[in-house]
Amino acid sequence: MKAFFEGIQWLFENIIFIPHNYLRNLELEHWFAANIINWIFIIICAAAMVYWIKKLKLHKDNGEENQDTTAHSFLK
Repeated sequence: MKAFFEGIQWLFENIIFIPHNYLRNLELEHWFAANIINWIFIIICAAAMVYWIKKLKLHKDNGEENQDTTAHSFLK
């Protein structure tokens, strides 16, 4: 049983954590390069939020948005 858990330890330390170890070492040299994945996600989320807000404004300007509290059956 001990060998099974040591095998899991070896798998995580030597294979699965390779990208994490690479990014950890890269951060000491180039902070921006180590955080490029975070920056990509921030840009994607910002673009999605701008798109969503534009669509909400479009529906509000067309009068399609129902702001009545009884718009949903569970709020009656």
